[in-house]
Amino acid sequence: MRAIDNYYLQKEEPVKSCLLFLRDHILNFDKNITEAWKYGMPFFCYNGKMFCYLWVHKKNGLPYIGIVEGKKIDHPALIMEDRARMKIMLLDPTIDLPIDTINFILNKAISFYD
Repeated sequence: MRAIDNYYLQKEEPVKSCLLFLRDHILNFDKNITEAWKYGMPFFCYNGKMFCYLWVHKKNGLPYIGIVEGKKIDHPALIMEDRARMKIMLLDPTIDLPIDTINFILNKAISFYD
C-alpha cells in the first residue's frame, strides 16, 4: 500500500471520510492538479508546483486544507496561526462542508499559478 493511501485509511471517522472526500474533490477540481506524497503528508500540485495539502490539526483534531500561497489570499475562512506563508481552512467533518467557499479559495489559489 502506498504511504499516501495509508495516511487516509488510518484516520478515524468522520475525519477519514472528510479527508477522502476532499482528496477526490481537489483532484477533480482542475485537470492540472496532481497528488504527491511530500514531507510525510498528502500534497496536491498544480502544474507540478506545490498547491495545497490535507492535514489534521494537532490541537483540535479537525481536518483542514492547507493553502501554500494562503498568505496572498484574504478570506475569513483562512487562518494563518504561526505559519509564514501558508494559511489553513479548518473543516468540521460532522456537518456539510462549505463547498462554495472551498471552491472559491481553490480558484483564488490557482490564480497565483497561472
